[in-house]
Amino acid sequence: MEVDLGQLRKPCSCGRAHNASVRGIWIEEGASRRLYEMLTEGELREFTAPVIGWDDPTSEAVEEILEDVLEICQEEICLSGNPLAADNRSVEILEETLPEETDLILAVGGGTIHDLSRYIAYERRIPYISIPTAASTDSYLAEEALLLWDGEKKLFPAESPLYVFADTNIFSRAPYRLTASGISDLLGRYICLADWKIAHLASGEYLCREICDLEYRALKDVTRRLDDIREKEEDACERLMYGLLLSGLCVQMAGSMRPAVSAPHHISRLWEMELINGSTDSLYGERVGVATLLLEEYYHRFRRAIEDGVCLVVPPRKQEPEFFRQKFGPRGLFESVLRENTPEPLLEVDPERLRQALPEIAEILEEIPSGEKLRDMMEEGGCRQTLGRVALSGQLISETLELAPYMQGSLSFLRLSKMLKIAGE
Repeated sequence: MEVDLGQLRKPCSCGRAHNASVRGIWIEEGASRRLYEMLTEGELREFTAPVIGWDDPTSEAVEEILEDVLEICQEEICLSGNPLAADNRSVEILEETLPEETDLILAVGGGTIHDLSRYIAYERRIPYISIPTAASTDSYLAEEALLLWDGEKKLFPAESPLYVFADTNIFSRAPYRLTASGISDLLGRYICLADWKIAHLASGEYLCREICDLEYRALKDVTRRLDDIREKEEDACERLMYGLLLSGLCVQMAGSMRPAVSAPHHISRLWEMELINGSTDSLYGERVGVATLLLEEYYHRFRRAIEDGVCLVVPPRKQEPEFFRQKFGPRGLFESVLRENTPEPLLEVDPERLRQALPEIAEILEEIPSGEKLRDMMEEGGCRQTLGRVALSGQLISETLELAPYMQGSLSFLRLSKMLKIAGE
């Protein structure tokens, strides 16, 4: 399938003109052949010194499929690592080995190689092309790179891909654990979209309902094909990849991370940084999926309290710097977390406005599938569902819910719940 980008750029009822920096997206069997044709005869023939960037396992898995593309590249850069890390050391290696005359980077791989490639592309002021090898993440269209820099996870400005060529012959053959991680990541959208709509009610933050509807349709399309995805049925796998890429498109259209990143991702990042836990042998999407289940239970508890008339609004409280020093200082994150949470977004929320919005907030929370439905979908998709399956302890839940909102300075319902109290608790 060729994604109709023109349809996404049409006038929108939200009053904003949407745009996407990516020029074209193909999700289909033989997309790599299309890439070769564009490099030799089409729009990409102007690039004379393209370079492929991948890692050792990827090279071994897809070299034959990309044989023609590889022949016309000036060079291939094969990064090593077990696993490969998106960190400043890998950036240094890529910078040292990338020929000065390189005018186009072909990123072949998953999230890690894309983070590295988009960062280097931005630094070199050259474009890059995305060739995803797994339907494991929604970050292929990201305009920021998440890198581990001197031990701290940081977001850096980065280049969005010029084109995406998602070859079904490549990504449908990925280890299924990666595909299941992509399903889990996508299911986190239920929480993200609820958070976005609630933030709009509580603070007047910009919201595009048409973007939300695009995401919901993609979710529906994927969740009804989970059995087929598990069987690696071609069209179903393409729908999953489309759903993941659509999240990135919606981010570009909205001009913010709102459509794709919220409370489940804040939790995933908290766990990844090992602030309250030990090492976790888990994928990003797996952590998002487990976080989604935690949040479903937490969010629906407040929904029931609102419906029962026992949910009270309390004035917002600004956390003192000492709180951030105590909680985040031991990992060297005090200054960055304090900066991320200054000003405190809750101080922009009028308590009376929030109180009046509670019935509508309950309706939005009702749209989040129940824990039973989410678990059924995850079971069907072969996804990990428990803290234990991502090497974490159930004793972490309380501290996770307390600290996760501070991983990003946005207004989620998780953060907003700090202004809510359930009577009797």
